[in-house]
Amino acid sequence: MAKARVGYLGPEGTFSHEAAVTLDNVEVVACSSIPEVLARVADGSLDKGLVPLENAIEGTVSATIDGLVFEHDLFIEREIVLPIHLHLLARPGVKVENVTKVSSYVHALEQCRGFLSKLHAQTEQTTSTSQAAKDVANDDEPSAAVGSSMAGALFGLETIARDIEDHPGNATRFVVVGRDAIAAPTGHDRTSIVCFQDADRPGSLYGILGRFAARDINLTKLESRPTKLGLGDYCFVIEFDGHVADDLVADCLADLQEHLTRVKFLGSYPVTGDDAVDRREEASEARRSATEWIESLRARVRR
Repeated sequence: MAKARVGYLGPEGTFSHEAAVTLDNVEVVACSSIPEVLARVADGSLDKGLVPLENAIEGTVSATIDGLVFEHDLFIEREIVLPIHLHLLARPGVKVENVTKVSSYVHALEQCRGFLSKLHAQTEQTTSTSQAAKDVANDDEPSAAVGSSMAGALFGLETIARDIEDHPGNATRFVVVGRDAIAAPTGHDRTSIVCFQDADRPGSLYGILGRFAARDINLTKLESRPTKLGLGDYCFVIEFDGHVADDLVADCLADLQEHLTRVKFLGSYPVTGDDAVDRREEASEARRSATEWIESLRARVRR
């Protein structure tokens, strides 16, 4: 069986690379940017892509969510949560106190803001943590990169300060995206959608959320995004427990599609965590009970 070609944000040694190599029976392909990963999956030159969607500290990765919402019609097939540990990497012999410039991906720099403020070094953004390590390896100046142990080992750098992130428990949620198939239900799933409105009016968000509440569907994330059509024009990215194959979820999506300008389906996929299964089973049982009750009443209507 041929291996699926999976693109990730390169070069080798990024956290995306670490997440990608956890996948089975794949050939991983480095790309220069998140938009390139998504575009190559969309045009068929890659089978799938792995991209960062959300970080525990910095929140949503804009390049990913905007690409999925506005630029491509791809489905999220699964997620991978990777703990993030950031280190200060430099060429052998460079000391922390001698570093004059620190480079890395913008999110990595933000996650180490406290440490870097004490360093009093210039910061510079790069396209990835691994690209920063690669640049430092070729720099004659006393520069350093914020990145992973893997990146340091790949480019011959030493770790001169370890675990420099400002907050413990940092993690990034990556998603695998493809073109055609929706992942099969597992009973432990999440669905992601985007809700667009025809107009901004009082109660419009409540009208969306009320449809989930009425069906006891648990929302796990709600985020507004500018539609890029004009100032103050927003859509809503919503994640919730359940799969499109579930009757409750299908009914809710049909209701939303009927009453909104457009609902974009981003995928139903397996998730990590232990609580979603119990919540869905409880909600499904409550719905079955309610359905039986209403059917018993309707059966008594005079014909």
